[in-house]
Amino acid sequence: MPASSHPGQFAGWLGGHAAPLTHLDPEAPLDDLEPLRDLIGDARVVAIGEHSHFIDEFIRLRRRLLRFLVERCGFTVLAFEYGFSEGFPLDTWAQGEGRDDDLTGYLAEAIPVGVDDPLRWIRRHNATAAQRVRFAGIDIPAAGGSLLPALAPVAGYLRRIDPEALSSIETATRIAGSFAGTSAAAAAPAWARLPAADQDALTAALTRLLIRFRAVEPLYVSRGDRLSYDIALRRLEGACQADYGFRAMTGLFAGTGLTADTSARDVYMAGSVLWHLERSEPGARIVLAAHNAHIQKAPISFNGQLTGFPMGQHLHDALGDAYFALGLTSTGGHTGEMIRDEEARFGFRIEDTALQPPEPGSVEAAFAGAGLGLSIAGLRPARTQADPGPDRIRLQSTFLHTPVLDAFDGILHTPASTVARDLEEGKTP
Repeated sequence: MPASSHPGQFAGWLGGHAAPLTHLDPEAPLDDLEPLRDLIGDARVVAIGEHSHFIDEFIRLRRRLLRFLVERCGFTVLAFEYGFSEGFPLDTWAQGEGRDDDLTGYLAEAIPVGVDDPLRWIRRHNATAAQRVRFAGIDIPAAGGSLLPALAPVAGYLRRIDPEALSSIETATRIAGSFAGTSAAAAAPAWARLPAADQDALTAALTRLLIRFRAVEPLYVSRGDRLSYDIALRRLEGACQADYGFRAMTGLFAGTGLTADTSARDVYMAGSVLWHLERSEPGARIVLAAHNAHIQKAPISFNGQLTGFPMGQHLHDALGDAYFALGLTSTGGHTGEMIRDEEARFGFRIEDTALQPPEPGSVEAAFAGAGLGLSIAGLRPARTQADPGPDRIRLQSTFLHTPVLDAFDGILHTPASTVARDLEEGKTP
């Protein structure tokens, strides 16, 4: 029986199991978050989601959760929905290098999804803490906006290690530069307008490079070192996954795409989380910040069509219950709807959009039915109940149909969401 046919049953369960929270302020005392400690248990990766980017409440809650997980639970890495390649200079800055105001320059071309505030907190924390926190990017370069942040350092690596292969990276860089943008929304249409010969030449050059990297690994490591090779390979893999993504997205919008073909980005992000986990110090634990649609553990479908397997599903397959997905959502308020606009800075404009009341069967309707305000609930115990639970969750201004109890291990709910200001300047509260 679908969840929407008996909405009161799960709401009743939720009312008896959710824990109220008292603060949104990132600097407020952390005692109200103590129930989270038992919810996550020994998880090595705790993912913190959001139903929309650019939301003030989610940005502040993410900071509070990061503080709690670092200060009280011993987490040592913040992994963010941010380019793998671009993440390394941010980590260097977070460890105390350079000037405080250098961060503005690093993030000048990045979509303002709220990475700046946690980075500043990490830098302050690391200045006095015995246990430092590292920052890790996990995404394809420029979130699919440009291959250049990955290709430029790979070219530098090849100049030292394998000059014979420079022609392939130069071909890839030339073509990639012709459509580079600040986001996938800007780059994908420009890629689609390329001559088919250039599209194919880019894919061929990247594929040739990737196969060579893997085939002559002992040679590359002997000429350099293991870590430099691993980083360069991962950067190249990110460029390849992004290139595949352009074809997948073009097919999706044209109605000719293959089933679940947009999974390339998410499988790369999952692999990057595991990459950083394997190379961190023993006992490392990762806080992972990304959109709910990336951290969830159930496949993504729209209108009954399977479109992709999210990062969270791959991480759950690899880590089991050592992966914990905490979705963030709101009953009402506003969201920043992303409207495609090639004239806008990032290839889309952010439209402040009022949220409609929660749909029956949604997890938001259950929180409202239980009379809950700012609160957190672990969902794993609910899986033993006969009630299948909610069958949808907010996604921007609409709802994603998904088995919420399977997709998430916990939900943090706030009664209202508001769009963060100063987005065009790359600033968030």
